[in-house]
Amino acid sequence: MTTIAVLGAGKIGESLLSGLLKAGRAPADLLFTERFATRAADLTKTYGITHVDVATAVQRADVIVVAVKPQDIEPLLDEMAPNLPAGKLVVSLCAGLPTKLFERRLPEGTAVVRVMPNTPMLVGEAMSAISGGAHAEDAHLDLVEELLGSVGKVVRVPESQQDAVTALSGSGPAYFFYLVEAMIDAGILLGIPRATAADLIVQSAVGAAAMLREGGGHPVMLREAVTSPAGTTIAGIRELEKHGVRAALIDAIEAARDRSVELGRAHEE
Repeated sequence: MTTIAVLGAGKIGESLLSGLLKAGRAPADLLFTERFATRAADLTKTYGITHVDVATAVQRADVIVVAVKPQDIEPLLDEMAPNLPAGKLVVSLCAGLPTKLFERRLPEGTAVVRVMPNTPMLVGEAMSAISGGAHAEDAHLDLVEELLGSVGKVVRVPESQQDAVTALSGSGPAYFFYLVEAMIDAGILLGIPRATAADLIVQSAVGAAAMLREGGGHPVMLREAVTSPAGTTIAGIRELEKHGVRAALIDAIEAARDRSVELGRAHEE
């Protein structure tokens, strides 16, 4: 059985560990690193997984999953590089960081797979996009796809598309949360109690997402099915178009893409 070490047990790291356990991985086959002793103890108590230091993790594990914030990557790579044996697979969940960064800083020939997950990993509904680096083979991508399949859906994309993926699905949940927040506020403005407004909107969002995924219909067709002539929905849609919501959303995603590019460039030599 492949041993997996997660370096950085924040929300995403913990979610992956939890998903792997639910998928049938044994706690003995999982390791994690964590800077804060109290949190490390809590995770070990909750999941029965061994907490180790970085050197031990990279030496013992077959797959090393890097799940730290981009700004913390340099000191982590400094710890990894002198301790990483040949033949290990490194999987990066760090937004904006290219595989070339890891390949440059780690021993020559290290296989690296770049992943852009998102926070619905917390509920087993992640959307993860994976790309192989210069030394990653199909077997490496197959393994990563299997691992991430335990916490959601996985697609393969060229690494050149990863910054766009970061803007779309990586940041995407925040856009939906923002929209839901605004709709709940609208409900309150219209006299509906907050709790009731939240129930109405959240369930509507869940149902709409299910229709998109299971029904297979184009969003335009689904929207038109709700939009009756001279009805309430078209009146609301007209206001959204009047205020440029569509254009603002496109601009927001483009800005997120640009920020992802900046994060990668910050680590170029």
